[in-house]
Amino acid sequence: MPRHERNASRETDFDFSKSELRILRGLRTPARIQQFLDHEVRYNKEKDGETCRSPRRVLRDRLAHCMEGALFGAAALRVHGHPPLLIELLAVRDDHHALAVFRENGLWGALAQSNYSGLGYRAPAYRTIRELVMSYFDQYFNDPRGEYTLREYSLPVSLARYDARGWMTSESELFWVDGIFGGARHYHVIPKGMRPGKVRDRVFRAGCLGKVSR
Repeated sequence: MPRHERNASRETDFDFSKSELRILRGLRTPARIQQFLDHEVRYNKEKDGETCRSPRRVLRDRLAHCMEGALFGAAALRVHGHPPLLIELLAVRDDHHALAVFRENGLWGALAQSNYSGLGYRAPAYRTIRELVMSYFDQYFNDPRGEYTLREYSLPVSLARYDARGWMTSESELFWVDGIFGGARHYHVIPKGMRPGKVRDRVFRAGCLGKVSR
C-alpha cells in the first residue's frame, strides 16, 4: 500500500460521525473487521423486503447480507488505509456472492458476510485473485441439492470511483452497486459446461453450520 494512500485515510472522516469512526478505527485488522461481522452483525434474510444498506446503516442496524457486508468490509478497510475493493462471485442455480478484498505483504485476503460458514473470511495468503477465489470453490454449493455452483469471478472494482454517490454513509438503498461489476473483466473458474458434481455430505453439513433459515 503506497504511504500516501494510508496517510490520506487518516486525514478524512469519510463523512462518518465521531462515534462511527471510533468503532471502525477500533477494528484495527482485517481479522477484527471480520469478527465484528461474525459476532455483531446478524445475517439479513430480507424478510421485510430487499435492501442494500450502506456501511453507516450496517453499523446502526447490525444487519447485513453478503453485499451489505462486503460494502461494510470495504469501508472499514478503507478507514485503515486499504483501497475499497470488491469482487463478485457468480454462481449457477445459486445466489451470487460479494467479497471485500485487501492485500498485505503482497498477498490477497478477503472479508465477507454469508449465510454459509465457508464463504467468509480469508487470511491474506493468496498470491493472486484467482488463488483467493478458488479457495471458495469447495465451500460454494446450493441447498438442498449440494451442487458445486461457483462459475465466475470478477477482477477487483474500486468503490472510490463512486464516492460522489455517498456509498459509505447513504441513508438510501444502494441497489445500483450491483451494476458496478458490469464493466469488470470476469473469468471462469472451471471450463464452461463442466459439471463438477456434488459436495461431500460432511462438507455440506459443516458449511450450513449456523445458517439463518428465516
